[in-house]
Amino acid sequence: MPKVLVVEDDDSMAAALNDGFRYEGYEVTLARDGADGLRLAGECAPDLVILDVMLPKMSGLDVCKEIRRAGSSVPIIMLTARGQEIDKVLGLKLGADDYVTKPFGFMELMARVEALLRRSTGGGAQAEAYRFGDVMVDFRKAELRKKGKLVEMSARELRLLQYFVNHRGEVIQRDRLLDEVWGYEEAPLTRTVDMHVAKLRKKIENRPSDPQFLLTVHGLGYKFTG
Repeated sequence: MPKVLVVEDDDSMAAALNDGFRYEGYEVTLARDGADGLRLAGECAPDLVILDVMLPKMSGLDVCKEIRRAGSSVPIIMLTARGQEIDKVLGLKLGADDYVTKPFGFMELMARVEALLRRSTGGGAQAEAYRFGDVMVDFRKAELRKKGKLVEMSARELRLLQYFVNHRGEVIQRDRLLDEVWGYEEAPLTRTVDMHVAKLRKKIENRPSDPQFLLTVHGLGYKFTG
């Protein structure tokens, strides 16, 4: 369950964010002023911070600056009032990852939250070597061996497999793979993913037509279980 810290002094906004994130399956910690928000950012180790700019005791900009000064790379989304253009610019310069202007729709905020969490997860620690079934892959050496025999792999296939290994057990949509592995801002046909997955299966599965490790989740995407 992802943990989100919401630092917001407005009662109705804080309640709406708390209810919305809990409904979406997040664990929520609320702070009602900047000083408390900074303390909780260090104590509760959130996966993401929602940080209002205008706060009692300590501004959101100062909270953001202090979080980054402490060495934390936690994703931060700042909430700004309409017309606070200077705050948006300062927030980004101080280390905020994104901002949302009030008033906003909760689904817009959720889309930004999910995008940041995907990037944060994808940019974390990467598997250097991994073994599953009779496959051993060393991503540092760009080598994959099946039953002890070296298998020829393209750079794209290795990156794709590494992404699956790093997200073992997750159902991953094709568009997410195109964004995270291919890096396309505007995704081409998702057949690109399907073709590479089919090639990858031929190299890691004993029976590619009945895969054991790289599974299709119909209507959703793929899941690696190795």
